[in-house]
Amino acid sequence: MSRYLYIFIYLSSLFTLDSCVHNPITGRSQFKLFPESLLQQQAISQYRSFLTQNRVVPRERNRDAEMVKRVGNRIVNSITDYYTKQGLSKELEGYNWEFNLVDNPELNAWCMPGGKMVVYTGLLSVTQNEAALAAVLGHEITHALAHHGNERMTQAVLAQGLQIAGDIFTSNREQANAIFNSVFAPTAQVAVLLPNSRKHEYEADRLGLRFSAMAGYNPREAISFWERMSRASGGKPPEFLASHPSDANRIAQLEKYMDEALSYYKPVK
Repeated sequence: MSRYLYIFIYLSSLFTLDSCVHNPITGRSQFKLFPESLLQQQAISQYRSFLTQNRVVPRERNRDAEMVKRVGNRIVNSITDYYTKQGLSKELEGYNWEFNLVDNPELNAWCMPGGKMVVYTGLLSVTQNEAALAAVLGHEITHALAHHGNERMTQAVLAQGLQIAGDIFTSNREQANAIFNSVFAPTAQVAVLLPNSRKHEYEADRLGLRFSAMAGYNPREAISFWERMSRASGGKPPEFLASHPSDANRIAQLEKYMDEALSYYKPVK
């Protein structure tokens, strides 16, 4: 075993003592090197920059933009109520939710730490209704709440060498920005993290269904949405080369999660 590998294992054990925490929503332990407050602060800057460089659809007199905000806020209100009842209100500290519709034909949506979210207009041609949109928003919101990005940034730092982790917290802001963007930029693809990315996707699917159902949206619409998404996207690469599960595998998993999601579903009258 090389000297560098010994050093890596030793430093990893030191980081693990303070950086492995239990996530009360996902129910599993997570290895995270970054304070969530740091990522939320970074997200505000990157989010503002993105909005200035892209055409944001104004909410005034635009039904689609208003719908995105309405559905997002409804899910967040349900999540806030759920967290409060579970005694987990502290988990939502630092979240200042924003939902914006951006004029872009891509089939995409994403949520940054702290609740900064964007939906692309192209996606609405596939969602087609509020319940399907809620499934997407619930999924992306879960990524933020489950701190998936923090885990991926931690893995990116470890992949580049543990010394970088110390630099990021002190003076190496440029390196921090690069790693943040490698995970949270709308086009980010981190090939080395693909297996964990799929794990995150399934986790976001399961909890996203629950959160959208709690907000009064029929979780069954998620199945129809992904069937439409599969037809719309066509010709996707094999699952082992993609950061997300194949559509067929995702739909199969959603079917398994459906009974649980339906137990939270109370239609809004």
